[in-house]
Amino acid sequence: MLRAAEGSPRQASRRAQIAVVAAAGALAGAVLLGLPAGWRMPGLFALGVLFGLTLYLTGFGFTAAYRELLVDRETGGVRAQVLLIAVTTILFAPMLAAGSVLGREVVAAVAPAGIPVAAGAFLFGIGMQLAGGCGSGTLYTLGGGSTRMAVVLGAFCAGSFIASFHMPWWGSLPGAGEVSLGAALGWPAAVALQLALLLVLWVLLGRMGRRRSAREHASPDRSVRQQTLWVGAALLALLSVLTLALAGHPWSITWAFTLWGAKTAWLLGWDPAGAEFWRNSFQSAALSNGILADVTSVMDIGIVLGALAGAGAAGRFAPRLALSGHSAAAAVLGGLAMGYGARIAYGCNIGAFYSGVASTSLHGWLWIIAALPGCWVGIRLRPRFGLDDGRAPEGFR
Repeated sequence: MLRAAEGSPRQASRRAQIAVVAAAGALAGAVLLGLPAGWRMPGLFALGVLFGLTLYLTGFGFTAAYRELLVDRETGGVRAQVLLIAVTTILFAPMLAAGSVLGREVVAAVAPAGIPVAAGAFLFGIGMQLAGGCGSGTLYTLGGGSTRMAVVLGAFCAGSFIASFHMPWWGSLPGAGEVSLGAALGWPAAVALQLALLLVLWVLLGRMGRRRSAREHASPDRSVRQQTLWVGAALLALLSVLTLALAGHPWSITWAFTLWGAKTAWLLGWDPAGAEFWRNSFQSAALSNGILADVTSVMDIGIVLGALAGAGAAGRFAPRLALSGHSAAAAVLGGLAMGYGARIAYGCNIGAFYSGVASTSLHGWLWIIAALPGCWVGIRLRPRFGLDDGRAPEGFR
């Protein structure tokens, strides 16, 4: 067997990928040194890293899955989401019913179901298709080497920060209030009802997928891809349960972006005293404390570093700096739309949809019902920015 010559491109690439993994480890160590004393925040940071690794290496995403469903009637990605939600619902229920885990209080992801959620989710759906990633997708694709996602993230933070000033107005609009099926029906009945609905969706999506497969020859790669998504769903459900136990609330993403936008504005001279949203006790404390004292921020940083390590370990870290004007415009508009939409909808596809539905909150169901039409609009807008209807899984673009 011939060996690659010393200094060959293959060996240079391998050394570069090893350096990426080492850099991810060094950055993780620096974050750990800056975390508050105790084991809770390091544990949450470690969970963030594992989320990043899982999302990147399995390619588990939301944006591309919705595009595949709406454009191509490909249901594999969305079925994996249904499985993820079903498993998480079952695992969450006893913990949320008890109200505590190992002496720590745990709360569900419940928010008012009304016009703000519907409007925000619709706007988020448009944004995620223009940006090419959702809340979690932005983070792990950035960690995987997508320099375009740095633009998306910056716009995401700006849009979310802008929306924070409008929250009192959005909160005054009509709605059904906070509706938790677990609280309204009792947890056994709520879980049974939700699982029945998810089963119906599973069956309908399966039939749609079989009709598509009957028209096209199913490749072995598609089968492997689907199995990888099943693994991703199982791992994400497990990590979400650990997050609920350790953080005291389900997995969330976009609050950190709102905070990062506010922190940036504060450094530039903005005074939060006149903003009603930022005078609330939680927001005021988060703004006063460091980023590494915020649970969501710490986990989000972990996701980026986990994806960075995963890209290096898989030999796929190859950032490209070139970015066309049209693509950059789509990234900015998409990020702004997602940021604004996520804030007024009380979260993104993770915090509002996934964690909300797994908590049996009505606002989570409303989120996805409104987000899918937004995705359809966003898909139709993509060609105007020179973007195709790219159906490749997130993280592998």
